[in-house]
Amino acid sequence: MSTTKIKTTQLWGKNKDDLKKQLVDLKTELAQLRTQKVAGGANSKLTKIHDLRKSVARVLTVINATQRSQLRIFYKKKKFLPLDLRPKKTRAMRRRLTKHEASIVSEKQKKRQMHFPQRKYAVKAEA
Repeated sequence: MSTTKIKTTQLWGKNKDDLKKQLVDLKTELAQLRTQKVAGGANSKLTKIHDLRKSVARVLTVINATQRSQLRIFYKKKKFLPLDLRPKKTRAMRRRLTKHEASIVSEKQKKRQMHFPQRKYAVKAEA
């Protein structure tokens, strides 16, 4: 049983199985400490419980981050990206026209621009 805080830098190098095993160990240790607290243990258990909860969160964060990075690699060359991997932005920004869509000129507009180009004046207008 580990009573020291887990550093996140140690976790990044581990593979998924090691992380899962460590998560199970931390959760069992946390359950034991909680039962000891209920049974009337010392107040020092509270800080250990706090540290263990934070360690569990760190392990889960590393697991989820590595999983998301693997999914990003998997969907890199695919046509569509899952919603949770797409950039969040704002609702208005997501619905905005793309640069390509905004630059498209209709056939009618092309004819209008060709037959009625913008006039060029030699004298600059003053405001």
